[in-house]
Amino acid sequence: MGLVERIAAARADRSSQRSISTIDDYAQAVQSYVNGYNGGVTYSIAGEPAERAPNDLVGYATTAYASNGPVFALMAVRMLVFSAIRFQFQRLVGGRPSELFGTQALSLVEEPWPGGTTQDLLIRMIQDADLAGNSYWTAQEGQLVRLRPDWVDIVLEPRRFRGGILGYRRIGYLYTEGGYGQGGEPVPLLPNEVCHFAPIQDPLATYRGMSWLTPVIRELLNDRLMGRHQAKFFENAATPNMVVRYDPTVTPDKFREFKKIIDEGHAGAENAYRTLHLGGGADVTVVGTNMEQMAFTAVQGRGETRLAAAAGVPPVIVGFSEGLQGSSLNAGNFSAARRRFADMTLHPLWANAAGSLRQIIPTPPGSRLWYDARDVPALREDSKDEAQIQQTRAQTLRAYIDAGYTPESAVRALQAGDESLLEHTGLFSVQLQAPGSTDPNPPPTNGQEGTAQ
Repeated sequence: MGLVERIAAARADRSSQRSISTIDDYAQAVQSYVNGYNGGVTYSIAGEPAERAPNDLVGYATTAYASNGPVFALMAVRMLVFSAIRFQFQRLVGGRPSELFGTQALSLVEEPWPGGTTQDLLIRMIQDADLAGNSYWTAQEGQLVRLRPDWVDIVLEPRRFRGGILGYRRIGYLYTEGGYGQGGEPVPLLPNEVCHFAPIQDPLATYRGMSWLTPVIRELLNDRLMGRHQAKFFENAATPNMVVRYDPTVTPDKFREFKKIIDEGHAGAENAYRTLHLGGGADVTVVGTNMEQMAFTAVQGRGETRLAAAAGVPPVIVGFSEGLQGSSLNAGNFSAARRRFADMTLHPLWANAAGSLRQIIPTPPGSRLWYDARDVPALREDSKDEAQIQQTRAQTLRAYIDAGYTPESAVRALQAGDESLLEHTGLFSVQLQAPGSTDPNPPPTNGQEGTAQ
């Protein structure tokens, strides 16, 4: 029983049957029957489950990205480096990746909208993925259109198997301008019409992604509290907290007057370290601690490191305090951190983005949409390493051929890392002559030139 069939059953006596035959049927189905929402995980359309991104995009964008320095710095580093690549097609020869090439079909990602660039597209993709866990795009009239993540619902249908449900299949997307329940006209989209970039999968959903900020919400709150504490420290004292005791004979009016004088002369950062003069039997007791005593910088630095770990950015790359201490600043450690950032964060993100865009970018047969990172400034050191690797591979290939193996089998063995693929020609030595043969051009004797036989 299809989606529209279930809608008909809900409208009547659940006995009539229909099937989805056109996109209009699907649009009518998802537009007419929305049965409720259960707190941000799933809801149902005509009795069918759907995955909705949690309503945290606005919260993350305002309280994290726009007002939290460490989060902004991490996202800025990710965006700037992630957006430095170009997209190309890559040939697949014998199932293995080969050369890169371009066609006119790449114009959709090279200029995704009038005045837009590949870098603009990639920045919005990683920004949506960082804040909402998902980035959705569709192609319309020769342009790429961004679908705001919290306005997109993933419509699912259960897989019926042996009388039960064996998971759920994705049957489409539903985009509502302004968000669900705001009166907008829902727009249905089929799976092959949407690029869905979700680099971190939500463990509680089948297809939906999760923001890397979700596991470190507590760190975000702690960082905000530390920022408020730091601000209040300078606003209220900028010195250790104190208790002032007055003589019992001091009247309430005198108390308020004396308190006003102390606050005006000693509260705030501009009055820090001024000498405090007391009279009338007043006594001062220090009850607080300063920032050095409570290791404020160390506590804040550890929180920043946890945020950096969740973002996949080593602290030294983004310039956090813990990453700039001690031996972290030497060239070897920075190089290792940069390589970790490239190999374990950037390359998987680029591969995922290319695979997601392949859904809406026409790809030539025998190839795949891929990324070209050769011009990324942050990976220039990798280019040197790659050149050394190519040199070593070339020397190995030369050694195989000089040993008498066929060039074709030597290339296959080198690519596969399997020496059993080598095929010998039966010839030996660098000259590759048959055993027992003589040199057709012997060296000259008695001053005479050698002649060919």
